[in-house]
Amino acid sequence: MVAKFPTIKAVRTFISGPGVGGDYHDVEKGHWLIDHKFSTPMSRYPEFSKSRTDFGINVLGSFMVEIEATDGTKGFATGFGGPPGCWLTKQHFERFLIGSDPRDTNRLWDQMYRASLFYGRKGLTVAVISVIDLALWDLIGKIRGEPVYKMIGGAVQERINFYCTGCNPAAAKKMGFWGGKVPLPYGPDDGHEGLKKNVEFLRKHREAVGPDYPLMVDCWMSLTVPYVIDLVNATRDLNINWFEETLSPDDTEGYEQLKRAVPFIKLTTGEHEYTKYGFRKLIEGRNIDIIQPDIMWLGGLTELLKVTAQAAAYDIPVVPHASGPYSYHYVASQANTPFHEYLSNSPDSTSILPVFGKLFVDEPMPINGYLEVSKLDKPGFGLTVNPDVELISGDKLLCPAPEKPFKVQNGNQHENGSTNGH
Repeated sequence: MVAKFPTIKAVRTFISGPGVGGDYHDVEKGHWLIDHKFSTPMSRYPEFSKSRTDFGINVLGSFMVEIEATDGTKGFATGFGGPPGCWLTKQHFERFLIGSDPRDTNRLWDQMYRASLFYGRKGLTVAVISVIDLALWDLIGKIRGEPVYKMIGGAVQERINFYCTGCNPAAAKKMGFWGGKVPLPYGPDDGHEGLKKNVEFLRKHREAVGPDYPLMVDCWMSLTVPYVIDLVNATRDLNINWFEETLSPDDTEGYEQLKRAVPFIKLTTGEHEYTKYGFRKLIEGRNIDIIQPDIMWLGGLTELLKVTAQAAAYDIPVVPHASGPYSYHYVASQANTPFHEYLSNSPDSTSILPVFGKLFVDEPMPINGYLEVSKLDKPGFGLTVNPDVELISGDKLLCPAPEKPFKVQNGNQHENGSTNGH
């Protein structure tokens, strides 16, 4: 006889302050992630480009979901979404979760995605689904007493190798990472002078790390096809390993033009793409050498496994964007995931700090450029929430005065003061 599995009893949401949780950019002033010179889609507006916080890159903040089963076991995950993430979870997605078997990840994902098609499909909505999905996987693993990577096929490698994204590739080399990736400082709106400065910038880093150390460039959706061609040709002697996210996520046809024009350089993207439908366009075109989904954004582990199967059919490697331990379990279990990114959480990129800041007391980190898969051998994702971190309950945000609950027009009032609109 098959043992009865606990069902979902409660869903809770939380937000936090800077430096705690899954919003990489919600950090203190002076951190390279927000205040280093970056080329961004907003670079054409100087009044909003001195810092990436000027245009609101950290406006949402971190978001956490806790899912409790009927046996008292709790799954927990973080991502980005802030107060809007709490709202979507409580007002919309919770209805699909309560009373369900948490193992039904495909059904739950499909219900949340289909139910939000009229306003979602990408962006914040799918990011919220991602965090819920990760919390489900964490819960399943904790109930079973198994690490997530064991539940999705088991380890295909004994250790995970990392490159480092930051502002100091020389420091990345010193810390043992196999390669270093830097943000491109100037874009098309900076003209020819900006292009020259980009070449000088990359030459400086090439000289700092030596001729053979892999050096990659993050362009963060900010360039155009003609500019990329000029940049790639101008830096051909610098032995750049790849140029990342050169174009808008919506310009999939542009990558076809680039592949024809500069076939000698590797092109990577996918950080800001969502679901199997978005990645299908990138994969089937075969113009991308590596796809880079973020497990906390594209739809969670459930959807990432589907994208991985798509990519494997075309022998395209999948290298997740940042996302810490959630992706470590994924990479450990998949054959077409050759390495992982470590997104430096050190303000000056010279030390190794937890990707999620102070949120967990036991977040595994790459040391000397790698992580032993055995370090992941704990139930679920193996993360313990730091009891000293202040997490603000989403219930307080949605109903700050329970004795005077707000009402939404045409809504159905609940006992806790929240509403479900028609």
